[in-house]
Amino acid sequence: MRVVAYSIKSFEKEPLAIANHKKHEITLISNSLSEDTAAYAEGKEAVIVFNDDLVNESVIDKLADLGVKYIATRSTSISNIDQQAAAKRHIKIASVPTSALAEHGQASLSMILATVTIQNLDKWSTKSCLGNSCICANSCDRSHH
Repeated sequence: MRVVAYSIKSFEKEPLAIANHKKHEITLISNSLSEDTAAYAEGKEAVIVFNDDLVNESVIDKLADLGVKYIATRSTSISNIDQQAAAKRHIKIASVPTSALAEHGQASLSMILATVTIQNLDKWSTKSCLGNSCICANSCDRSHH
């Protein structure tokens, strides 16, 4: 899957690379996602965002017009993402469920966030259910829990 990750800090690069195992073509940029930087998603199927990225309706419209189908947040919060706008444009959203933080025990937080984010991309690329990571209207025919 071709992906652009926004708001990447230097300490996040290695955990994302390790978790990815060169499966997905991920472009890492330090800029936050905005109307001005949405163009970096051209030709990408997914974007990875963080809490600092304001993913409002106009940004979602730009992403959808560029062909983006997925938004993965590498956090447990999705309050920065306009879910209605994403649903309207048929963009799927995934987060890191709080349960994942406990499941991964002593791993560093940045490694846990990277691992779950990459797992979400893996599941999307194989059209698998994301389970507790899925932020949606529960419209798929599989159980989410």
